[in-house]
Amino acid sequence: MSIDVANESDVPTDETGLAQLARHVLDAMRIHPLAELSIVLVSEDPMAELHVRWMDESGPTDVMAFPMDELRPGSGERSADPGVLGDVIICPRVAERQAAKAGHSTREEIEMLCTHGILHLLGYDHAEPEEHKEMFGLQNELLAEWRSSSSEPSETGEDSPR
Repeated sequence: MSIDVANESDVPTDETGLAQLARHVLDAMRIHPLAELSIVLVSEDPMAELHVRWMDESGPTDVMAFPMDELRPGSGERSADPGVLGDVIICPRVAERQAAKAGHSTREEIEMLCTHGILHLLGYDHAEPEEHKEMFGLQNELLAEWRSSSSEPSETGEDSPR
């Protein structure tokens, strides 16, 4: 599986940890091992430009997803078809503000946005109440599994990501 993470923003981010989270999500969704995913962290101006261009809405947003091959999750023992999943674009500055309002860390917010973007690439949406329930339930489940498996006590006794 190819997962590229490019940080083009001015916010330091754990790109390795983000790639590991993406791998966790793609494995859980039974995405083919040869699938490709790109995650790009951008500043507010480029995100605002994308937001206007593709959504016709002004100002930067938190995350956008651009599917390529419209891959869908695998089921049972069957993996999804190989292909290019697409791009997830995240704006860490918007994530910082949202994290402060939500009372958690920016890292947690970016992890949530990354998972959310990947689910959009896989065809999930939240326009209708039932879709919202399914997508956010799955997102919360994937993040809980990730945080449970990636929290290991450090030498200082604090939890740390992998």
